[in-house]
Amino acid sequence: MSSNKRKGQKKWIAKKNQNGSSIMEGASSSTTDTIVEPLKELSISRLPVNEPSTMSQFGNVVQNRTSVPGQKTVWKPRTYGTTTVDVQSLPGNQINIGNQTDVAGVNEKKSVDLSAAFGPDLLENFNVDNTTYLHAQIRATFYPKFENEMSDQEVRTRMIEMVSRGLATLEVSLKHSGSLFMYAGHEGGAYAKNSFGNIYTAVGTFVLGRMFQGSWGALASKKQADFNEFLEKNRMCVSMELVTAVLGDHGQRPKEDYVVVTAVTELGHGKPRFYSTPEIIAFCREWRLPTNHVWLFSTRKSVTSFFAAFDALCEEGTATPVCKALDEVADISVPGSKDHIKSQGEILEGLVARIVSRESSKHMEDVLRNFSIPPVDGAGLVLGPNLREICAANRSDEKQQVKALLESVGSSFCPDTVDWFGKEAGDRSRTADKSVLTKFLQAHAADYSTKKLQEMVRLMREKRFPAAFKCYYNFHKVDSLSKDNLFYKMVVHVHSDSAFRRYQKEMRHNPHLWPLYRGFFVDVTLFKANKERAAELAKASNLTDRTNGSSDTLVSNDLADEDANLMIKLKFLTYKLRTFLIRNGCLQKKLWRNRKAL
Repeated sequence: MSSNKRKGQKKWIAKKNQNGSSIMEGASSSTTDTIVEPLKELSISRLPVNEPSTMSQFGNVVQNRTSVPGQKTVWKPRTYGTTTVDVQSLPGNQINIGNQTDVAGVNEKKSVDLSAAFGPDLLENFNVDNTTYLHAQIRATFYPKFENEMSDQEVRTRMIEMVSRGLATLEVSLKHSGSLFMYAGHEGGAYAKNSFGNIYTAVGTFVLGRMFQGSWGALASKKQADFNEFLEKNRMCVSMELVTAVLGDHGQRPKEDYVVVTAVTELGHGKPRFYSTPEIIAFCREWRLPTNHVWLFSTRKSVTSFFAAFDALCEEGTATPVCKALDEVADISVPGSKDHIKSQGEILEGLVARIVSRESSKHMEDVLRNFSIPPVDGAGLVLGPNLREICAANRSDEKQQVKALLESVGSSFCPDTVDWFGKEAGDRSRTADKSVLTKFLQAHAADYSTKKLQEMVRLMREKRFPAAFKCYYNFHKVDSLSKDNLFYKMVVHVHSDSAFRRYQKEMRHNPHLWPLYRGFFVDVTLFKANKERAAELAKASNLTDRTNGSSDTLVSNDLADEDANLMIKLKFLTYKLRTFLIRNGCLQKKLWRNRKAL
């Protein structure tokens, strides 16, 4: 009996393009058939299912959305609470932070010229006293890095048990081989894993801008501007896997240069809230952004079959047989808008399996029903030189490469380049004095979020974690600079994975600590407040975090932390051989040593 006809299985078939081809090409393979056929015959006795307690969903899909014929469904971000003081009570001598009026209460602003603004005198003369306050907000970040204390086999066993008892669903996604790129709008900034304002972020901005042009066609410029405004207004960050041939090869040189959205984050005024996968797909389809291939496994038989399929394919598996095998055994399969086979190639880095809410299957069905696959209006348009051509034409000068890429993406998406080149040609180094960090820790917290970020930085410095806190001038705020208002960007650069493991141990002793995120960027404002404002700010810093009931777990807090954050990366041998033995030169070095020994 065909697995597609198994009782209870739900398959989502990708819509056909105009040429009749499916978004996810099916490819028959003798290897795949050899793996899949035995899986169909698996007979697995079900464990006794306990009645699970009611759990709240992580990242709810927008509710009260009904499909009305002829009416377009509009994506609306979930609103969030804040812990800041009522802005209506601010006096006239307030300052602007971002595009929002925020806590300040400062004396009359005295502007300074650029030569003084980025010199040492302004910071040196800014003394920390009882009227000095700090406002810190996360501007871009990626998921926290969790290290499993159990072995991979123990993690797999626990995952199967949780799914079998109806406590959770297993979600599996493809791992595209690229680098982390985060985008928070043209004012919020473009970021790599531990840096900004360089060739990596310029390449990411160019590729993302081109994908808007390919998706929206003649409307691209308007949609690019709308997207920037949307991210800034709602204080959001979109994280992507940036796959290109100009930033270094991984398992193989990709066929195309592209991005795939991996996370969408609401930053608000508190702890980041990460969208669930159904929410990410809804967000991406509304903005026509590239999505990844996702599979959901909600029964004992399907999740056990998944691990069996990986074990059989882990040594020789490539994208075509792996995707086909998972399509056969998954309860729900959602093909990505970016086909790994067509865009990157057959060499597949791996799969990411994680525990998510048991309601994920239902939420995924709702999103797929309400958000159809968007059209591609820019197909066939001539967009000018591509990424590889621009980089090749300017290979002798990296700064010229950056300039050419940002000019090519257009002013609607990248209206200024201050993060890369400063405000004026004569601007000094972007790096600020190390005393910014000292003042960061000494100043009073303007709100609860700032207080928690100070707590995190202070702990990591006291415990001597292998991490750096690099501060840079925020050129976007140069027009608001004064002797009593200083603006910076802080990059939390973790040098070793051991820092994440040590920080997790600290979180077990102090559960109220905020997580240590990967790709961690903070907007920092140091300012002076008068007595009246200082009293209000003192109250704000003592408020608890009320942002959406945010949780850093992928499922309900009804589960223990070690269960709620269960995640495992499953990599294929074909990728590891090409990347670590060939690309990194390990094989050549070994051959050279053997030759010298002869």
